[in-house]
Amino acid sequence: GSVSVGFPITMMITGMVGNTLALILAYVSYRKKENKRKRSFLLCIGSLALADLFGQLLTSPIVISVYRADLKWERVDSSGFLCPFFGVCMTTFGLCALFLASAMAIERAMAVTNPHWYSNHMKTSVTKQTLVVIWCLVLLFALLPIAGVGKYTPQWPGTWCFISTGDGEVLGNVFATTFASLGIFSLCVTVSCNVMTIRGLIIRCKTKTGKSVSSKQWERLTTETVVQLLGIMCVLLICWSPLLGLMLRMISTHVSSQQCNSTALATAPPATHDVPLDCNFFLFAIRMASLNQILDPWVYLLLREILLRKFCIVANAVSNCSTENQKETQTALAALNKQHHN
Repeated sequence: GSVSVGFPITMMITGMVGNTLALILAYVSYRKKENKRKRSFLLCIGSLALADLFGQLLTSPIVISVYRADLKWERVDSSGFLCPFFGVCMTTFGLCALFLASAMAIERAMAVTNPHWYSNHMKTSVTKQTLVVIWCLVLLFALLPIAGVGKYTPQWPGTWCFISTGDGEVLGNVFATTFASLGIFSLCVTVSCNVMTIRGLIIRCKTKTGKSVSSKQWERLTTETVVQLLGIMCVLLICWSPLLGLMLRMISTHVSSQQCNSTALATAPPATHDVPLDCNFFLFAIRMASLNQILDPWVYLLLREILLRKFCIVANAVSNCSTENQKETQTALAALNKQHHN
């Protein structure tokens, strides 16, 4: 039941729509003169949306083709070059998404905790150089298996390729361990910086308490930003923790991902249920990591720009409506009491 072609098709369509909208919105906001201070953040947003979009466009059609070939990878990849290409794409766009999330978390933390230094030193040129360095380093790392350090192999149920784990090769295990460690380190940096940002926002919000319009606007922006940062942390942890944790466990226990192929499952004893359960969880873990490419544009940009504003409008409308109803009720009761006394 976990193997269905509908899942990659749905992911590809929703990922393309969400990331395309995020790219358009980031470009329009970047061109506005009043958003000069936000350009570094918007550059990171656009780069993240671009990474997620290309990750979907380059990998999903291959997965769909393998489903159409009855889950037989060799029918689609007779030359053997498609699997390394798929693995490079998965590694590059996966790590890029994590590192870009860390870069945005660091950028926000500096802007909130040290605004004077940020305004004087953080230029768009520095942001562009940082993004180029991230892309180049991640791509070079993803190409290491092509040079013989590590290996990309087809994974259960044969519809995708990724880093081989726990197969006894020293260099392969080093590469897989490095990938998982870099991912976990990126998650820790993102969570730590977002916590610092939330703390800084709350402290600044308390110093601006009052009944003025500016203080109310600051409270509203603080609430929106805190909700957004909490959403980012939850999405990253939920989507990436299963895959990164499972990879480290497979490496430490010397469990190879190749045990999930059809031959291993067919020769496994009937009473042994650990292998297929681990294989299904491995498929679930990579699907959760891929789901992050779909959720990224919503938690970073679209959710805040569209849904939160709509929610505030609806909440204000409901509040105003209830206030008006309450006033009408009080007026009617006052009229009834007046008639009763008369």
